[in-house]
Amino acid sequence: MEERQNTIVCEFDTSGPRITAHHIHDWIYESLRLPESDIRMKQIDGPRRRVYIKFHSRGWSYAVLQETEGCVEFRHDNGELSLVNISLAGMGIRRIRLAGLGPEVKEKTISETLSLYEKCTK
Repeated sequence: MEERQNTIVCEFDTSGPRITAHHIHDWIYESLRLPESDIRMKQIDGPRRRVYIKFHSRGWSYAVLQETEGCVEFRHDNGELSLVNISLAGMGIRRIRLAGLGPEVKEKTISETLSLYEKCTK
């Protein structure tokens, strides 16, 4: 599977206080110093405390990672600091379960069969 193009994911600490969309918006422009004109889209995943930032060009993704070294602080309203991990947004690892297969089915057969599905989804 390919990773998402031109997109970074910012993962906020789940043990810290809740963060509003307004605070996240301010943090993007103040802490990351990203120009609004170079951002194509922002998506907030509240339950998982992640923010996806998609850029117009790939160069910004790598520039942010290089400048931040993958970690930036976030200061909450109460003064508490928490770390935000930044990485390229990928499709992630998917787990699948195959039920009802007998022990005689070889791993190679399963791998070949699933690789056909992967080719169809690209």
